[in-house]
Amino acid sequence: MLDTALSLLMLAALALLLGAAFLWRRGERKRPALMLTLAGIMVMNLIIWTLPDKSGATLAGAAKQPALPDGQ
Repeated sequence: MLDTALSLLMLAALALLLGAAFLWRRGERKRPALMLTLAGIMVMNLIIWTLPDKSGATLAGAAKQPALPDGQ
């Protein structure tokens, strides 16, 4: 399920980039800037979830692990 969410996040960021380029060419400035900002935030979030730490673990991998019972 998380893999699907991360994939949709990347596709949405790409769609925002394409939409911002289209609007920029039509002469708008404010909405494309906001769309680029949102796309950047989405990509940074994707990087945070998938970038491995020193031990090689990622947040996405940790989210897939079953939760430990209380007391462990």
